[in-house]
Amino acid sequence: MPGMDWHVGDAADQAITGGHAEPMVIVGIYNTGKSRVSEYTPTRVPKLGGGRADRYGKFLLKELMPFIQTTYRVERGPRRTGIGGSSLGGLVSLYLGLRMPEVFGKIAALSPSVWWNQRVIVHFAQASVPEPRPHIWLDIGTREGARTVDDVEMLRDALVRKGWRLDENLHYQRVEGAEHNEAAWAQRVRPFLEFLFPRS
Repeated sequence: MPGMDWHVGDAADQAITGGHAEPMVIVGIYNTGKSRVSEYTPTRVPKLGGGRADRYGKFLLKELMPFIQTTYRVERGPRRTGIGGSSLGGLVSLYLGLRMPEVFGKIAALSPSVWWNQRVIVHFAQASVPEPRPHIWLDIGTREGARTVDDVEMLRDALVRKGWRLDENLHYQRVEGAEHNEAAWAQRVRPFLEFLFPRS
């Protein structure tokens, strides 16, 4: 929603100064506007459009990440690089993270839009064998719709069948009473940062 915020900086500061997460650089990418559905979906759907996630991934790899790497002192490699988002942003993060595990070793998918194109991300997960295997944070709120919860749990089960281990390299959480909005996702920022980037 306009004007709402995840408070990522505050959550990261608390996790880092509390000794629960390692220091990190977090890059927020502007995501609203007409191009959002197109850029954040891996396949095209009649009437809805979409299908330009690969182009978005190319922007990250060829433009954004080189800029960050030359401007700031950051460690490279999948152990230090993650991608994340919510809703369609969670969908594109799962897609790109599973497709490019040599780049993204950490994936945060909050309330991902698993429903897109007849759950195409579930089929993609069933067919993928990423190496190295990314660590994944996956969650859903119980007030986002029963079907939505079922979809995300179907994806969780597909990942487990492909070899992910719950509470090791896959965290799944069904958040009681949480809705599909920024206020709900803001509550999950610190936990997912601490899971994906734990202080060693």
